[in-house]
Amino acid sequence: MSNPDEKPTGPDLERGIEIRNVGPGQLVEGHAFGEPVLLARVEDNWFAVGARCTHYSASLAEGLLVGETVRCPWHHACFDLRNGSAIAAPALNDLASYQVLVRDGLVRVVGRRDAAALSEKVNGVSRSRAPERVALDPHPAAGPPSVVIIGAGAAGITCAEMLRREGYRGPVTLVDPDRDAPYDRPNLSKDYLAGSAPEKWLPLHPARFYENQHIEILAGVEVRELDLPGKSASLSDGRKLGFGQLLIATGASPIRLKVPGQERISYLRSLADSRALIEKSGASRKAVIIGAGFIGLEVAASLVSRGLDVSVVAPGHLPLERVLGPELGALVKGVHESKGVKFHFGRSVKAIDERAVMLDDGQRLEADLVVGGIGVRPNASIAERAGLTLDNGIAVNGFLETSSPGVFAAGDVARWPDAYSDAHLRVEHWVVAERQGQVVARNMLGHRERFDDIPFFWSNHYDNLFIHYSGHAEQWDETRVEGDVTAMDCEVSFMVRGKRRAIATINRDRRNLEVEVEMEGEPWRPASAHSGPRPHQY
Repeated sequence: MSNPDEKPTGPDLERGIEIRNVGPGQLVEGHAFGEPVLLARVEDNWFAVGARCTHYSASLAEGLLVGETVRCPWHHACFDLRNGSAIAAPALNDLASYQVLVRDGLVRVVGRRDAAALSEKVNGVSRSRAPERVALDPHPAAGPPSVVIIGAGAAGITCAEMLRREGYRGPVTLVDPDRDAPYDRPNLSKDYLAGSAPEKWLPLHPARFYENQHIEILAGVEVRELDLPGKSASLSDGRKLGFGQLLIATGASPIRLKVPGQERISYLRSLADSRALIEKSGASRKAVIIGAGFIGLEVAASLVSRGLDVSVVAPGHLPLERVLGPELGALVKGVHESKGVKFHFGRSVKAIDERAVMLDDGQRLEADLVVGGIGVRPNASIAERAGLTLDNGIAVNGFLETSSPGVFAAGDVARWPDAYSDAHLRVEHWVVAERQGQVVARNMLGHRERFDDIPFFWSNHYDNLFIHYSGHAEQWDETRVEGDVTAMDCEVSFMVRGKRRAIATINRDRRNLEVEVEMEGEPWRPASAHSGPRPHQY
């Protein structure tokens, strides 16, 4: 993660730079008024916005210019160059926006622009910056009379925020049994668990943000039952909560291994889980991870960073091979082994006692700490009891609406028809969940926008292996490798009938962005009026 407080570098944009030195489509990072500023030239138009992504502070100059937007190279957030607004997750905060003066062969940044004057609509779609404070209207003239969101994770919180960005002023209530929600869940298995990120980095917004936005969060409260005809939710504290429209964003829960001694297994899903692992790791020397998926391996890397001796048990032959293929699976294995991780592939856990984990071949692995990472199941029980259609999660249409009108589902619990792969998908990616929440908000307000974003996720292992993945391919005919895998400078394309369905890159962040844009523009991909991060369609 970059340091947002580091001293600005590059040209002094207050003094200006010569126009002839900046070609069309070029991004230049400089500084003005003591702040890092990104200067962008789009044909003969000039824009200046904050130079660092508001998600994890990546340099946007290393990103990709698409139309009059810029995309972050790290996690594919998208910003409008005209006003700095964050228009696609994972960034939730806007960039600063600056005035540009072009005169006498020079382009100069001459001052900050007034955020209040930056609201506008393009083709009927709101492009306003996030309001700092809103006035609540208990009887809104536009939109549903109220919105209830079950789940304050990625999809739930972005839905609430986008409702406010789009001008909705009715009551918005989020209900979540997690007392700590909402927070940055991807960090729980990465920097926070490794000890390199403080807990103060985890909140998605300060508490005053939700107060100013009149977004009510009922944390530590569970929705017990839904009465869809009566448009009400029964809560664990005895209250009944009415709603005009509803979003179910209940996420997923870890699959729990059933073996003798299973009570010793720790799982990671919540902030409380991560805190517990950190506490247990302080009194542990040896850890056994059950499962070689993303969560298991990220936990392994984090525990190694805390000085533990880590072993990983999994039934396959390589880590992540089912998702990333054999080439990257072998690389991931080698990186972890170079840090001291011991793999036990082709094995399963038969029992756990106070001191060790017993494998099916009779091996006994000493373990002060045991962590399970064998997958998750969608939390769809509340939807099932309410009579909604299920399909490995909650079935939704292209607008993310369930079988009951006015009831939506998004995030890990939702299974939607994907236009790019021509299949129904349910994926467990943070960015996908956030963008689905944003689409649901606009659809609650009548936009009828299809969700057809290209899925994207990232996975970090130690301080040298950063995997970016765009697209989705559960199966493929072949993998095409470019670059040097062992040198961690490569891209792997997953091909189905000669077409790229997904790409994984290491240290080729811009290339991953370029392929994402290429996949968005495939001619056989159905078009929609508004398509997440596809700025040219606004």
